[in-house]
Amino acid sequence: MQRHLLSTFLVTTLATAAPTTFSLPPLPTLTVGPKTPSNPFPVSAARDPSKVCVVDPEVADAGPALISAAQECNHGGTVVLLPDTAYTIASPTDLTFLESIDILILGTVVFKDDVEYWQTTAFGYAYQNIHLFWKFGGRDVNIYGLGIGLLDGLGQTWWTAKRSNETVYRPIIFATDGLVGGSVSGLNMKNSPNWFNVIMNSSDVLITDINIWNEVTNSSSPPANTDGWDTYRSTNIVIQNSTIDNYDDCVSFKPNSTNIIIQNLQCNGSHGISVGSLGQYQGEYDIVEDIYVYNISMSNASDGARIKIWPGVPPNTTGSNSGGGAGYVRNVTYELFYNQNNDWAIELTQCYFAESKEACAMYPAVLQVEDIFFKDFYGTTSAKHDPQVGSLVCSDPSVCKNIRASNIAIIPPSGKTAEWICTNMDKGLLDINCVAG
Repeated sequence: MQRHLLSTFLVTTLATAAPTTFSLPPLPTLTVGPKTPSNPFPVSAARDPSKVCVVDPEVADAGPALISAAQECNHGGTVVLLPDTAYTIASPTDLTFLESIDILILGTVVFKDDVEYWQTTAFGYAYQNIHLFWKFGGRDVNIYGLGIGLLDGLGQTWWTAKRSNETVYRPIIFATDGLVGGSVSGLNMKNSPNWFNVIMNSSDVLITDINIWNEVTNSSSPPANTDGWDTYRSTNIVIQNSTIDNYDDCVSFKPNSTNIIIQNLQCNGSHGISVGSLGQYQGEYDIVEDIYVYNISMSNASDGARIKIWPGVPPNTTGSNSGGGAGYVRNVTYELFYNQNNDWAIELTQCYFAESKEACAMYPAVLQVEDIFFKDFYGTTSAKHDPQVGSLVCSDPSVCKNIRASNIAIIPPSGKTAEWICTNMDKGLLDINCVAG
C-alpha cells in the first residue's frame, strides 16, 4: 500500500479549548507481502499537514470529543490521541462517516467499566449477538498506533460477569463497519471482553503489526471468545505481521468473507485459523471463498487449520440457529503452517455442535466444501489424541469435493506413526495416513 508521508511539525489542537502543541510523526509506509491481493489496494489521498485535531485529554468521555475531532479534520486531516494519556470511551461512538482521514492513537483507550450500562447502549447486530463500543467506517481511513497506542478492554470485568450470566453482551474493542480502503496498523490490544476485532461490510483494508494479548487476574473467570479477528461480509482484506495470544480463534472467516490473505502470524493458545463456523442459521446462505493463509506459527491451540460447518436439521424445522444453513466454502489454501503442541494440526468438520455422529449422519450438512488445499504443514501435536494428529470429517461425501493434503510432516509427541481420522473423504487426494474415525 502506497502512502503520502506527513512531515514532522508543531500544531495547535483544533478539538480542545486549551492550546496543545504536538509534533506529528510521519505516517508509516506499509507494504503487503509476501502474498499480495489480486486487486491492489487504493492509494490514500494526500493529507493536509496543517489540518490536525488533538482529542481533548481532559474530558470524562472521549467519545463525543473524538467524533468532534473527526468531523473537524475529516476530508484530509489527522486526528491525534496523545501519548502518555488515557482516554475513556464512555458512550457508543459512531465513526462510520470518515472520509480521507487518519486516526493516530498514541495514548491508551479504555472503555467505560460498566457492564450494565453497555447492555442497552452498545451498538448491536443480530449475527452472533455482536456488540460494539465504537465503530469505524467510511472511505480512505488509516488508523495507526506506531507500536505505542493501546486499546484496553478491561476484560476481566466482563469475563467475570459472563461466569454468572451467560447471556451478558460483551462488546468487541475494535470494529470496522462499512470501511472501504485504508489500514489499521501498529496498535496494541489487550483484554477484550469478547472478540478483539471484527471487520464487517468492509473492503480493501490492510491490517498489520498488531499485538494482541489477555491478562488474567481471576483464574476462575478466564477469557472467553477472545478471537483475534473475525471477518464478516467483507472482501479484499489482508491481515499480516502480528502476534496473537488469546483464548479462541486466532482468525475466523465468518459468512461472506472473500478474497482474504492471512500471513506471517504468530498465534498462541487459540482455536486455530478457522473457516466458520458456517451454516449455523437455517435460511441463510453463507459463502467463504478465495482465502489464502500463509506462513503461520500456531502453538498451544486446539487446532491449527480449521474448517467448521454446522450439520443439517430435520425436515420442517423452522427458526433454527443450530444448523441447516446453506452455502459453500471454496478455494481455501493453508500453506506453510508450523504446529507446536496443538491438539489437531488440521480439523475439518461438518458436524460442528452435532449431538452425535449418528445425528450428523442422519441430517448431513448441506453447505458445500470444495477446493481446499493443505500443504507444507510441519511440527508436533499435543498428547491429547496421540497418535492421531488431525481429523477430516465430512457428514456426506456429496458435499465435500477436491480436498487435498500434501507435504504434511506432523508428528505426535510419542513419535509413533501419525494417524488421521478421515470420514467421507477422497483418500486418494490426501497424502496422509488415514484411519477410520
